[in-house]
Amino acid sequence: MMKLRDGILGLCVGDALGVPVEFLSRQALQKKPLTDMVGYGTHSQPAGTWSDDSSLVFCLMESAAAFPQIDLYDLAERFVKWLEHGYWTPHGETFDVGIATAAAIGRYKQMCIRPDLAGGTQLQDNGNGSLMRILPLAYVLKEETPEDRLAVVSKVSAITHAHQISIMACVIYLELAIHLIDGLDPETSMRKMRETAAELFKESRPEHKKCFERVLEGDLSLLKQEDVQSSGYVVHTLEASIWSLLTTGSYAEAVLRSVNLGEDTDTTGAVTGGLAGICYGLDAIPENWLQQLARRDEIEELCIRFEQAIG
Repeated sequence: MMKLRDGILGLCVGDALGVPVEFLSRQALQKKPLTDMVGYGTHSQPAGTWSDDSSLVFCLMESAAAFPQIDLYDLAERFVKWLEHGYWTPHGETFDVGIATAAAIGRYKQMCIRPDLAGGTQLQDNGNGSLMRILPLAYVLKEETPEDRLAVVSKVSAITHAHQISIMACVIYLELAIHLIDGLDPETSMRKMRETAAELFKESRPEHKKCFERVLEGDLSLLKQEDVQSSGYVVHTLEASIWSLLTTGSYAEAVLRSVNLGEDTDTTGAVTGGLAGICYGLDAIPENWLQQLARRDEIEELCIRFEQAIG
């Protein structure tokens, strides 16, 4: 499938770039910007180590490859296996697990509830834990109607993040990714995404739509860096990632710009990396970064199985 490896490996590389500097402030990274793939740092992991962001992407890919339609129970069980047994982790153990994600997986397992009822529904539950793992659905649902995509994305997000703000962020990201997969440039992809979002969100609550005003109505490319936030709040991650794509001209520039914003660097890097990988292609990702990726051969093999399964 066109641009599958571009997006998935682009996401994983962006994630791995951000892992060593996660939680560093923007001021610290301005003094000593990240310019290359490095190791250790925040989580004491070797270079090329990706985080929960990529782990959950791979869980979704494995599940989607195993069933003709998304099976929420299978996906939730893979999330449990990841959290408790290190399934699809870079070195056999989980680290840097999001609070909301862990809580939702715990609710699913302990309360035996439907997977799409496990995610948090409060305003404070709008971390970026579903946005970071949603990209594979761009490939799975590309030929579906926007309305059908919305229905599936809502349920997959809700396994860990069920608030409408989280779901809307996932929808915006996927619609943008799909237009990039179709070969459109970022500016045209943004315009088409906005047209679709306007229709999909016309019944959404005004206070929810207002959260995405800068994405859906403004021009993110005109924002100064100091106006872009990079916390774990899903709207911040979405804005920072799109801004990083729109204000740079290559894969490396985009992901390094996003990581050097500081704070939630692995997720901002991953979300940006997925878009930039699709936009610029696999050949644009520095080869020495790809070579250092943990379990790269297995990731490549998973991409092949996923592509064959979804056609």
